[in-house]
Amino acid sequence: MDKNIEKRIVKAFFTKRLQDRVLFEMSSDKKRKNALNRLCHSYRTTLREEYMFDIAKPNSDPEAIVKLLKENGAGNSCYVISWDEEIDGKELPLLTALEHAVGMGMPSIISCIPDKLAYFEAEQEVLPSPRFLLKR
Repeated sequence: MDKNIEKRIVKAFFTKRLQDRVLFEMSSDKKRKNALNRLCHSYRTTLREEYMFDIAKPNSDPEAIVKLLKENGAGNSCYVISWDEEIDGKELPLLTALEHAVGMGMPSIISCIPDKLAYFEAEQEVLPSPRFLLKR
């Protein structure tokens, strides 16, 4: 896990009142899921809504999401914060990360530019999971 990148993501996209707590939780193996749990049902009060942009449906194709992210300045790699432990805390090729996260049903933030651009997928409560471009 890259604490510096995670700090930039949290400071850019999480509400100010939660930033310190989320950073503390993310730095602990035991509490990391608590931080990720905040991105389940309460993501609209956890993330800064002014930087959340709905991705128009249909929005479940990882390759189409890569295209959208690249149109907004993304490169070929990303950093992942995810409920999926297989990809959480890793730098991965963008398409690989999206293939794991899209449709998983649990929250993921795929950061393309740590304090500027990311993909966010919330917990699936109804089909499909809410999907957003996070952009500053």
